Amino acid sequence: MTHTDGNLLAGPLRAILGVDLTTAQGTCDGCGARGPIASALVYGPEPGLVARCPSCENVLLRIVQTADRAWLDLRGLTSIEVALA
Repeated sequence: MTHTDGNLLAGPLRAILGVDLTTAQGTCDGCGARGPIASALVYGPEPGLVARCPSCENVLLRIVQTADRAWLDLRGLTSIEVALA
């Protein structure tokens, strides 16, 4: 299965959270690696998007969307650091 980079998450995350998190720094719960969400390995789109750590391939987040709902699972991230303007 092929993957793309975490920039694919920009639209879905903005739709759910109202902010672009691709430049945010995430910390992997599996190996502790820290880097921009945009560096994640993203698989999908069906049945949803799965982002994996580029260092250990631990699942960082999952996004599933329907026409009127979205589910966001962030349990693979210890933290997300967002720069404020």
